[in-house]
Amino acid sequence: MIRVFIFSDVRIYREGLAEVLGQRPGLTVVGTVAGGDHELGAVRTSAADVVLLDMSTAGSVAILRRLRERAPEARVVALGVSETEPEIVAYAEAGVAGYVTREQAIGDLVDALTAVARGEAVCSPKAAAMLLHRVSVLAGANGRPAAAHSLTEREQEILGLIRAGLSNKQIGRRLCIELPTVKNHVHNILEKLGVRGRHEAAAVARELTLS
Repeated sequence: MIRVFIFSDVRIYREGLAEVLGQRPGLTVVGTVAGGDHELGAVRTSAADVVLLDMSTAGSVAILRRLRERAPEARVVALGVSETEPEIVAYAEAGVAGYVTREQAIGDLVDALTAVARGEAVCSPKAAAMLLHRVSVLAGANGRPAAAHSLTEREQEILGLIRAGLSNKQIGRRLCIELPTVKNHVHNILEKLGVRGRHEAAAVARELTLS
């Protein structure tokens, strides 16, 4: 029997989830709370296997972090995820074990709770791609100082202007060079840094304090 604890600051929502999940074979709901900090201790007392955290709850990411600190044995499923990369990554970094999106059904939720209780990580293919991209970016960070040094003086100059938010046309006017030349330099910069676009290149420039 999988012991489930529900966090949501909408009472009718958490009570409805508790009623539906409590009728599913293999699941038992051992508690529901609104998500306040003073209620976190109830998770440890309940000996829950899985915590279902409604991510629309106020301060949900902070609650997630505190849950991982205070009840590390309980695995957390994030409910109502919108599948944007910053959101997916933030939840992963805070310690979530599984995701259920806003578009998924009760059956998907039950499957996620069951899989997470078995120690599996659960997410959609889209979320998995986002997480893999994040891992790739972090892995590439170690090689970026060397990659930045491989940039020519002109490429470093252009990277600094990308960081400042200038478009290719604005860069061309600033440096008095033709637009195709700017595009060629930008292409080389992206390849050398191993990034996918201007926003990532600008982020790298800020990390490396290039100007």
